[in-house]
Amino acid sequence: MPFDMTLSTVASAKAEWLALIALGAFHGINPGMGWLFAVALGMQERRRGAVLRALVPLGAGHALAVAAAVGLAFAIGTSISLSVLRWPVAGLLVSLGIARYFRHWHPRWVSMRVGMGGLTMWSFLMASAHGAGLMVVPVLLGMSMADAGGHAHHGATAAGTTAIAALVATGVHAVSYLAVTAFVAVLVFEKLGVGILRRAWLNLDLIWAAALVASGAATLAL
Repeated sequence: MPFDMTLSTVASAKAEWLALIALGAFHGINPGMGWLFAVALGMQERRRGAVLRALVPLGAGHALAVAAAVGLAFAIGTSISLSVLRWPVAGLLVSLGIARYFRHWHPRWVSMRVGMGGLTMWSFLMASAHGAGLMVVPVLLGMSMADAGGHAHHGATAAGTTAIAALVATGVHAVSYLAVTAFVAVLVFEKLGVGILRRAWLNLDLIWAAALVASGAATLAL
């Protein structure tokens, strides 16, 4: 069956909803996904408003990266079966994870004077380079495969419900990401300070690489 997911499946798939929210929180807590940049802007202007102002383009860029990955999977999935689609998705996730373990690449062209559009693009590139959007695809594949067990749809109707469901799922993930990013950014700016990154050091690149590989393995287990 093509990449197909009804709204009823989305509503009943509690595990997948929780996975989308958890992934959003995981992406949001990573300083490389945006909150550190928001804190830097706040410290430069010495006010919380600068931190909050950065959240809108950061959230928009992240959501666009997720939507791009989901949209590409949706487009490919309309012509091949889910059982076939999961293999290239898993391979790409594992490859990205291995690549991130050995080499860390971050877009660095944004300055502190960047506008809303530039910060949105930076957030989009960061999320895309880290494979954040691709991590969401296995969750949507799981939803679709659960729905493939016995529902038949006419092409136009199926495409419409799939697109809406994918949009809702992307929105849920983006809201979770933005909520955690906002919480961490304000907390670090007002209470903890960026020194927390030195005091509570974690190898986030290693954790992220492991998460990509785990997502790939989970895709094959669908």
